[in-house]
Amino acid sequence: MTEKRAAIFDVDGTLVDTNHLHVVTWWEAFRQAGHRVPMRAVHRAVGLGGDDLVEHLLGEDRDRGEDGRLMAAHSALYATYFDRLTALEGAGDLLRALAGRGWEIVLATSAGDAELAALRAAIDADDVILGAASADDVGSGKPAPDPVALARDLAGVPSGRAVFVGDTVWDMEAGTRDGVTCVAVLSGGIPRADLEAAGADAVYEDVADLLEHLGGSVFTDPA
Repeated sequence: MTEKRAAIFDVDGTLVDTNHLHVVTWWEAFRQAGHRVPMRAVHRAVGLGGDDLVEHLLGEDRDRGEDGRLMAAHSALYATYFDRLTALEGAGDLLRALAGRGWEIVLATSAGDAELAALRAAIDADDVILGAASADDVGSGKPAPDPVALARDLAGVPSGRAVFVGDTVWDMEAGTRDGVTCVAVLSGGIPRADLEAAGADAVYEDVADLLEHLGGSVFTDPA
């Protein structure tokens, strides 16, 4: 009997075209609170959980009492886009192709439950998605390995039987720390060299590119 294998996917910037929406809405949340944070800095921080993103951009000596208001402002601003979120080309097709090859499909995301529901609606592939590990399910978000480890647990596989696909340095660091094979896509706007330095075993332009080259990818390794 063939052992199970898990294909774990980040969502923002990997399956759904949202990274720059997060940049704008975080930038605006910071602006409303009186902080001038360059958009390029926000972009590099996308993929972290809200509390980690705030600390990464404002530092440990910030007024921590402001964190909740910043995260609430970002959530409210981003929620205005929920009904317009768009899956990246090939996202649903890739998940279904992998499921058809016997892979368990699981999501590992820094999004909270409400945001994740909107993202899953955009992907429109719930028929093949086994489950999801969201920011609300773990104590520590990426780059900690917790989201990837929980996704593996949902699929019931060890790290050696899992591949994690993401678009940020934080994704690659989380996957590497959990011991899974890491595949990166460039659709989130992070340079190839940075993703490779963070642990990517392979890099593709986007999920459509990965789908096109699935036959020569890590997803065709012997079972």
